[in-house]
Amino acid sequence: MREEFREDREAKPQGRIFSLDLTPQIIGAAIKIHRRLGPGLLESAYEACLAYELEKVGFRVERQKAVPLVYEGVKLDCGFRADLVVERRVVVEAKCKEAIHPVDEAQLLSHLWLLNIQVGLLINFHVLLLRDGIRRMVNNYREPAGETLNREDR
Repeated sequence: MREEFREDREAKPQGRIFSLDLTPQIIGAAIKIHRRLGPGLLESAYEACLAYELEKVGFRVERQKAVPLVYEGVKLDCGFRADLVVERRVVVEAKCKEAIHPVDEAQLLSHLWLLNIQVGLLINFHVLLLRDGIRRMVNNYREPAGETLNREDR
């Protein structure tokens, strides 16, 4: 019962916005895919499957979203692409490599910054246990309203 309540709370709109954190559902879909397919496929295969799974449960997913660069007021198309953008709130970069490198993290942070999105997931499907291949990253982290502590509360 507890699990059902959590899923209902996260899936239904709460006022104008959905539950703040979509990453548990995205990670759950990635784990489902990894359990069925295992490691070793191309990144594009995992990306397609993840988009399918997320759309199946009702999320709006953009694949290969162009990431524009504005330099000195001019919008430049540099060919940057985010693998997936979920609900315009989470960027997902799918990888299939031996190890995640700092450049992969920098790429995700750049996409977050350029798209003005706060949360991203870097998911490396080339691991035996997917939990070892997941990194959650944030851009310009801010405490959610109502969760900050006053000095007197500490």
